[in-house]
Amino acid sequence: MSIAEWDQRYRTGEKVFDKPSPLVVRFASSLAPGAALDLACGPGRNALYLAEQRWRVTAVDGSEVAIEILGERARERKVEVDARVADLELGEFRIQPDSFDLICCCYYFQRDLFSSIKSGVRPGGLVIAIIHLLSPDEPEGKPRRACPGELRSYFADWEMLHSYEGASNEPEHHRPVAEIVAKRVERG
Repeated sequence: MSIAEWDQRYRTGEKVFDKPSPLVVRFASSLAPGAALDLACGPGRNALYLAEQRWRVTAVDGSEVAIEILGERARERKVEVDARVADLELGEFRIQPDSFDLICCCYYFQRDLFSSIKSGVRPGGLVIAIIHLLSPDEPEGKPRRACPGELRSYFADWEMLHSYEGASNEPEHHRPVAEIVAKRVERG
């Protein structure tokens, strides 16, 4: 789907969710607030939640409409989010190495982004990722859906705190998902 199509969906209120992902709440709520990055944040449900928990949040999305909605919602909730419009596929946002204590990438899958995500997390930090899986009726695959086991394989050298594949735990998502929460292991 193009960014223009996402803009239109957001303008009509489609895909504008209020509640953060339960996986983000479950794991981020037990962490000391630090620097967080929410990639492909959409209108910012996870970014807003993290900001309300006193995280310093950078939120990035290619949709200008989504970022505008996020900005309005942040002002209403009286929280600060460094919200940026950037097309991740075009490399318009660069994740600096060792910059974040938490990186969230929920319902967005770009294979070539995972090496930057991994290097962007500080030792001891977490990645929370949720992506849609290929369905059995899609044998040729889709570029935005992962094969079973694929998401977990990107983090094989990290400590896996959570790994799940199956039906989404969020009522807004009807396709099967892969979820991981992985911790960057501190090497001595």
